[in-house]
Amino acid sequence: MEDQQKRKIVIVGGGIIGCTTAYYLTRHPKFDPAKHSILLLEATEIAAGASGKAGGLLALWAYPKYIVPLSYRLHEQLAIEHNGAERWGYRRLGCGTIHGTVKTSDIEARALLKSNNGNESSRDNGAPLSIQSTQKDNSKDWEKLPKQDDAATQLLKGSALPPDLNWIDGNIVQTWQEMGQPDETETAQVHPLHFTTSIAELAREKGVDIRTGAKVLKINHSKTDVRNVEYEDRATGQVNVIDDVTDVVVAAGPWTGRIVPRTKIESLRAHSVVFEADVTPYAVFTELALPNDYVPEHRAKKGQRRKHKGNVDPEVYARPFGEVYACGEPDNTVALPETADLVQRDEDQCDDLIAYLGTISPALHNAHIKARQACYLPRHMRFGSEYNPLIGPTSINGLWIASGHTCWGIQNGPATGYLMAEWMMDGEAKSADIESMDPRKFKV
Repeated sequence: MEDQQKRKIVIVGGGIIGCTTAYYLTRHPKFDPAKHSILLLEATEIAAGASGKAGGLLALWAYPKYIVPLSYRLHEQLAIEHNGAERWGYRRLGCGTIHGTVKTSDIEARALLKSNNGNESSRDNGAPLSIQSTQKDNSKDWEKLPKQDDAATQLLKGSALPPDLNWIDGNIVQTWQEMGQPDETETAQVHPLHFTTSIAELAREKGVDIRTGAKVLKINHSKTDVRNVEYEDRATGQVNVIDDVTDVVVAAGPWTGRIVPRTKIESLRAHSVVFEADVTPYAVFTELALPNDYVPEHRAKKGQRRKHKGNVDPEVYARPFGEVYACGEPDNTVALPETADLVQRDEDQCDDLIAYLGTISPALHNAHIKARQACYLPRHMRFGSEYNPLIGPTSINGLWIASGHTCWGIQNGPATGYLMAEWMMDGEAKSADIESMDPRKFKV
């Protein structure tokens, strides 16, 4: 579109993708606040969903490869320009995978230590609650979060456990594989909640009108063009209509599929916990073998059997601001709710994470739990099993999609926003080849 044309842009979604799109639109050379207006509608609060509950990992070995280098570079630029190290905890960190075997004696020793510290008893009628005999478990195997694809796995190299990775019990570690090579496959991180809210505030400072508690009900359009957007003010229940809209960017994460069903954006629930612990900066992927008869204490107290089948693989990231974040495997047992504030968490899944990590980390075994939480990841299935986001225009003039980033939304948020700004202001995405992500290729 011509830069002289007046534009009335509505962005649906206050997660990282919607916020970076708003940010980069206001920084585009052709953006003119006298002619262009941007309204961002969010059904709950900024970063209420996955953008506030993600791990915040950034990696040159992430995917899709078409946008990762651009986004990683933009993260660094944003941090330099806006003091991201202090505002949202931008920093480099070590990253690798441990393979370990946890023995019954390790679990008993950890439970005894905790008991001696006065936190809780580790025994019931003289028997360790953590160790219970079980029958065959028919529960579904955990699905792996798709952070490490085949290409990323090839970058692992064997090495000794780093001396400063002292919050992992080296006695249970059989191998440590460091991720990649310096300056080639770097890993960094941000605190996702602070990052997303900061980017939203920076967009607001440039004139973006951000309305929270604004649930989009419908995008009305003809066969060729968008017309208006209907949304509910959740505080009053009033339905408002925004007329004369020229552009609508749907960046609503897993809710994109509700607003524009033909995108076929699906949702997957993921649980996580946040520990209060100040440890050395590492992101650690785990492959842990547990005793066959190990049942986490919270499940044993309820008379439940084990959830695991002897092997678990939680991910754990030291984070800035005195936190450690851990996430488990996703599930699809509970349907996506209407809004992010209605997301339900499974307490047992959160406690499973706490228990598993407690078997390998004395620091986390005794740490205070700051948050137990769940969120839904958006994914777009293409060609059967490959997941890539949708970024770009649809067959309806003025309707744009930016969604489906799975677990790499924070990593790829800056590139997505930057490319959306190019698409909308220049008529093409210039900074990366994202033809394979064009929504029109999938009849959207």
